[in-house]
Amino acid sequence: MKLIFLTFLLSISIMASAQNNFKATQIKFERVEKAYNEKWGTLEKFVKAADFGNDFSMLINAYKAEGKLEVWLKSKSAKSYSLFRTYDFCAHSGSLGPKVIEGDGQTPEGFYYINVFNPMSNFHLSLGVNYPNAVDLARTGKNRKTGGDIYIHGNCVTVGCIPLTDEKIKEVYVLGVEARNNGQDKIPVNIYPFKMTNANMQKYSAQFPAQLSFWKTLQPGYLAFEKNKTTANIKEVKGKYVISY
Repeated sequence: MKLIFLTFLLSISIMASAQNNFKATQIKFERVEKAYNEKWGTLEKFVKAADFGNDFSMLINAYKAEGKLEVWLKSKSAKSYSLFRTYDFCAHSGSLGPKVIEGDGQTPEGFYYINVFNPMSNFHLSLGVNYPNAVDLARTGKNRKTGGDIYIHGNCVTVGCIPLTDEKIKEVYVLGVEARNNGQDKIPVNIYPFKMTNANMQKYSAQFPAQLSFWKTLQPGYLAFEKNKTTANIKEVKGKYVISY
């Protein structure tokens, strides 16, 4: 029993060390260090004032038509997320509807997570999302390229990504590093064509009728978050999103 307990303590220590090392590794890069020096002092005051604590989780919702990116935070003890910041896209690419194939200029639509922290991006700092996922691959089909390298980044140019300017990405990046350092391995990034109210569904599906069937698979995830401010259980099954609560 003592050996099991000591093994458990060792595993906790290793996990904590790995988490702390993530921030320590990131901050060795000049741009990340500068972002922390410029932004974290003020951000941390607002984080603490909103009672998110020192161990918050993070979620990102992005809306293409509105050109808005929302950062939601949740303390470890809280059951639901609260809106922390909203940032404007500074450029757009493509039209409404998901990314289908390499070179189409489209920004993806769907349920993703951050899988890359790039402190040496060509666009200052960047956070990669795990496009393409299984739903994207099924949509593109065999013998065609899905494209990739989708990021939330600085600067103000894009071909399918979400640019926020250098100053804004500093804040989002630092918040992401903090969440990852707190042990959040997957930070959700939900990219919607628009705020998926019933009124907007009717409005935009009239303009883009071919997208309606796909958008209907996204809307339950949007509505679930709007109602509960928690992440729904989202699975990728046979080329479609299946959402349960």
